[in-house]
Amino acid sequence: MNDTDKLVAGCADRAKAAAASLVGAEDSVIDGALRGMAARVRSAEQELAAANAEDLAAADRNGMSPALMDRLRLDEPRLAAMADQLLVLADVPHDLRDRVVEDRPDGLTLIERRLPVGVIGANFEARPNVTLDIASQFLKSRNAGVLRTGSAALRSAQALVDQVVAPALADAGLDPDAVQLVPSEDRAAAYSLVRLPATVPLVILRGSGDSTRDLGNEAARHGVRTLAHADGGGVLYAGAAADAAMLHELIAASLDRLGVCNRLNLLLLDRGRYDELLPGVVKVLERLGIAVSLPPHDHPRGYEWALDDDRSATVTIDAADGPVDAARIANEDTSGLAAAVVTGDAQAAADFMNAYTGAGVFWNSSTRLLDGFKLLRLPETGINLDRVPGPRGPVSFRDLYLRQHVVVPTA
Repeated sequence: MNDTDKLVAGCADRAKAAAASLVGAEDSVIDGALRGMAARVRSAEQELAAANAEDLAAADRNGMSPALMDRLRLDEPRLAAMADQLLVLADVPHDLRDRVVEDRPDGLTLIERRLPVGVIGANFEARPNVTLDIASQFLKSRNAGVLRTGSAALRSAQALVDQVVAPALADAGLDPDAVQLVPSEDRAAAYSLVRLPATVPLVILRGSGDSTRDLGNEAARHGVRTLAHADGGGVLYAGAAADAAMLHELIAASLDRLGVCNRLNLLLLDRGRYDELLPGVVKVLERLGIAVSLPPHDHPRGYEWALDDDRSATVTIDAADGPVDAARIANEDTSGLAAAVVTGDAQAAADFMNAYTGAGVFWNSSTRLLDGFKLLRLPETGINLDRVPGPRGPVSFRDLYLRQHVVVPTA
């Protein structure tokens, strides 16, 4: 075992030892810790801003793209939003530990019980706010956690754990070791995290493309389950009955941030209105500072621009032969994250939504809604795109339990 493996294993052991303090805690104690985290985000604003300024300065020296710099930044509005989200989560009712499924005719009662996993790992991109998103979801579900973030955000993430998470847990009478942050910039730490099935049986994987997929493959080789979010890219289809003004509004709403997975990536225009709609669409994109990739393309149709540091401010445009063809393109050429249709024709909307098989589908609304807080009114640990049974789309604390069947005599 090398030094990095030992470092990560030590974090996992401390989290596992602390997990017991969460399992039996009253709901009010858990929610009190979340409210304490919210208060400390506000009271520690100067310390958090200072740590984030160091990360931003280092990222600027290293030539980080504007889109990634935007994800890294912790300004006052974002800190305020983080605190508000913690308060919202604290107010969400806890799920019942035991749910009666059936009083059976044989005199027995079947109960479905929810149990915490124990320790869950998380490897995520250089977005400091995700530190609190994930830590709060683990806490609400009574799971301890081991977090590992991109090196560019390590100072900010460490400040959030030291100034916000750990003291709030301690103030609530919970073990502050329940949330561990791996204090290493070494990318190898991510691989160490997915090789600990005995202590960290589940790892949330967020990030970009090949590196996240490779981590998922490594986890599978070691018997570790993952909820993975490697690819994104929102699709918007303008149908034959699309209102041009609404289309323009949705384009703008879908591009309010460029470095996020659910932004507009591929715009499909109904072939029958392609020539009519294209000039207005291009004008809107140019006004937003977005470059346009028109056919014939020199890249895969679903190429995710958010992951391209040099060309993130780009949208691909193509034609589709009706709603079913548009859904087919979205299914076959993109990650399956989210797709939207803008149309005044209810049947066309239904045809598109019934044919699309991705994690989220929207009618006359933006794919930016496929986000835990925007969609579920809860922070998220990530967006799972698996095509197998299990949590899919935004993953919240409600997805971080084990199911146990309990049979008892009927009272």
